[in-house]
Amino acid sequence: MSAEMQIDGQPASAADLGHFVLSNYGAFTSMQVEDGGVRGLDLHLARLEAEAVELFGVAVPEPTLRQRMRQALDGRSGLFSLRVNLFSDAVSLRAPHAVVQPRVLTTLSPPASSLTKPLSLQTQVYAREVPHLKHAATFGLTRARRQAVRAGFDDALFLDGDGRISEGSIWNIGFVQGEIVVWPEAPMLAGIGQALLQRGMADLGLDSETRPVRLSDLEAFDAAFICNSATPACAVAAIDGHAFTPAEALISRLIDAWRSNPCQTI
Repeated sequence: MSAEMQIDGQPASAADLGHFVLSNYGAFTSMQVEDGGVRGLDLHLARLEAEAVELFGVAVPEPTLRQRMRQALDGRSGLFSLRVNLFSDAVSLRAPHAVVQPRVLTTLSPPASSLTKPLSLQTQVYAREVPHLKHAATFGLTRARRQAVRAGFDDALFLDGDGRISEGSIWNIGFVQGEIVVWPEAPMLAGIGQALLQRGMADLGLDSETRPVRLSDLEAFDAAFICNSATPACAVAAIDGHAFTPAEALISRLIDAWRSNPCQTI
């Protein structure tokens, strides 16, 4: 299937998309749909509410969001990727002051493939603008990934101005020390995949904590992995010149922790 786009439940026309294309003021969330359900749907809905209130001053009611998602699926079962964007024609660089309920753009497409090959990461000093929001301004992320790939790496891992590891281009990173997963402490986006792992790890005997992590700390860790809504866990092979030992058993445990979260019906 090709991507299907709707705005407020109706097929998106060129005129409807005009403002969206010309302005990147807005935010979104992306999820994987399994037979009409989503793992961590409550987290995606909470993210959309927080984004709408912070950026537009008004939340989209949850029943409306669910209705827009169901309209995008149109009764179909199976596996899909669903992206929900919030934007408004009433807010622009010339007229930034409006307080308005944002419009809802849904994009339904084939399911995203989960990353499985261990990744080599290039560190770059970079921080997303308002990093706690999953906003639509992705120029810096694309540029960072492009630079990393052109340098022979798989992706980019960000360091803040104080040298703390924060997040990757479209994922969070975790480090493993014995039976403890360490999440970096720095300004970043709190990922849905990360939250699903945190919900499921305790039942599998894995503890977690959050603390600052710098490149000088890498020697203390047994392994590292990345995660997002499409990839429950994928091993990190190396960060710059520091190599990690493959940890297939750990990755399997983390995927089990992610899968322990039931799908929530849209």
